[in-house]
Amino acid sequence: MDWLLIAEIVYLIALGLVCLRIIYDTRSTTKTLAYLLFAVFVPFFGMIFYFFFGINYRHRKMYSKKLYEDDELATKFRDDLMLYSRQTIQENNDKILSNKELAFMLLKDSMSPLTTNNEVKLLINGEHKFPEVLRAIKAAKHHIHIEYYIFEDDLIGQQLAEALIEKSKEGIKVRFIYDDFGSRDIRKKLVPKLRANGIEAYPFLKVHFILLANRLNYRNHRKIIVIDGVTSFVGGINVSDRYINDGNEPQKTFWRDTHLRIDGPGTQYLQYLFLCDWNFCTDEPLKRDPHFFPQKPAEPTKDDTIVQIAASGPDSESPTILFSILQAINLAEKEILITSPYFIPGESLLDALSIASLSGIAVKLLVPGKSDSVLVNSAARSYYNDLLKSGVEIYQYKKGFVHAKTLVSDSKLAMIGTANMDFRSFDLNFEVNAVVYDNKIGTELTEVFYQDLQDAEKIDPEEWAARPSYKQLLEKAARLLSPLL
Repeated sequence: MDWLLIAEIVYLIALGLVCLRIIYDTRSTTKTLAYLLFAVFVPFFGMIFYFFFGINYRHRKMYSKKLYEDDELATKFRDDLMLYSRQTIQENNDKILSNKELAFMLLKDSMSPLTTNNEVKLLINGEHKFPEVLRAIKAAKHHIHIEYYIFEDDLIGQQLAEALIEKSKEGIKVRFIYDDFGSRDIRKKLVPKLRANGIEAYPFLKVHFILLANRLNYRNHRKIIVIDGVTSFVGGINVSDRYINDGNEPQKTFWRDTHLRIDGPGTQYLQYLFLCDWNFCTDEPLKRDPHFFPQKPAEPTKDDTIVQIAASGPDSESPTILFSILQAINLAEKEILITSPYFIPGESLLDALSIASLSGIAVKLLVPGKSDSVLVNSAARSYYNDLLKSGVEIYQYKKGFVHAKTLVSDSKLAMIGTANMDFRSFDLNFEVNAVVYDNKIGTELTEVFYQDLQDAEKIDPEEWAARPSYKQLLEKAARLLSPLL
């Protein structure tokens, strides 16, 4: 009995310390309450779960983004960046006037430059993206940098691997970062093959059994390709056959996704992100190379599209992507169109969308009819009632699975990237979105959104509210876990 009493006292002391740690360390009130309840009402496992998944790495930056060791050089770099971006705003005031606060916020928050003289191409689904990628790889002259959450050893994965190997044999430097969890299937065969052919390949946050929890939680969800510091690709499409709708497999789920090709200075911040991630993954950081950040595009671009990059993760001081979305919603004047496969918005985003709708702005949300996660889908549905009451139109995609992560405002501001609208993307994962200030791309993405609505079913607010109570109860129960999903 004495030992039992001592064990209980030790457990209560440990529980008290863990609760204090949760209160001190967790930024979100909602997440704090969720972790506290879990720790208190799920003995032992609740505390273990917090230490595995709940530690706030934003307070303990996982790595430094500092590429310049020389403080004087870094200061000059920042000053030049500010001057360049301010000039871009002045020279293109008519294009970004209604969203200049967003541009300044990204510049100040993460030193992401506002770049002009870009050619931007919207790529719909894998069948349009991968031919563009293969052509760009074939044209590489100096280096290819590639970073993916999911890279599979299937048909398209092997095609890309062979294209990279061919360029490596030509003397082109190829560097490859793969998420060790998302791309775990390529560890044994494909990665050794790439390395054997001169390609430098490294996992991001290598998963070991002992370190399983934290490293599983903080994943690199980015999809970035940078070629010669001039051409880049970013968006929601991973390297996998599932993203290609070729029509040869009638039973295959139609996969609807969106990607972006950028030619011009907008590529350089994606290059910066890759180099930061590379230096974190490897023992020997890359030295500065003028080919990484060419002063002028190799060839003049056809368009003059303005591009800025929003990136965030456990390495950033603030949830930059969430802030950029909130600011875009706040600055909208007529219409906001959002597509997201995993929609668990949290209170700030929920309030922003409701306020916009109540203010007379048309807010339309496209989500999957069926998700690949029952729990996530249930948690997402728990938010629909509040949005529907405020006038937000919600559409469920029926043709297949919609995986695109996009936002378009007033047909002149477009966001395309890797971040879902959920707690994981805003707080836990390394993510990146491209922000395009352009009527042409904005209009094109608007047209794509309305085409997708042809394959979607609009939710009727009254019918939704009248659903069986047990369904709503299950969804609200799942919502309690939303900060942990």
